[in-house]
Amino acid sequence: MTAECGAPAPTRWLRPGTIDRPQTHDPRNQAPMITPTKEPVGSATPDVTIIGANDSRQNRTREMQLIPEALARAHMHDRLREAEVDRQAVRLVAARKMQRRAERASLRARRALAMAVMH
Repeated sequence: MTAECGAPAPTRWLRPGTIDRPQTHDPRNQAPMITPTKEPVGSATPDVTIIGANDSRQNRTREMQLIPEALARAHMHDRLREAEVDRQAVRLVAARKMQRRAERASLRARRALAMAVMH
């Protein structure tokens, strides 16, 4: 089969696959999953390019297994931040309480001094 211009028609094996009609159904010949460029902090997945469908499938499985771990790490980070904010609030309340107590003591001392000077 040749086209009008003399160039050979594309053969069945050179056509790119589509979603509806993949080039192959053999999982070993399918393209690997593209890993995201930004991994979560402390991720256990290595930053390497993996070639081959089996490696890709294993990588997907590993990524799927690490999702709850990354989610737990994010929740723990949020809880730690909230705990630090709560601690700061408690310290601020305690500091204001001590400041009021010191002001009352200062007023008592001034009154006592004034009474001693007047008598």
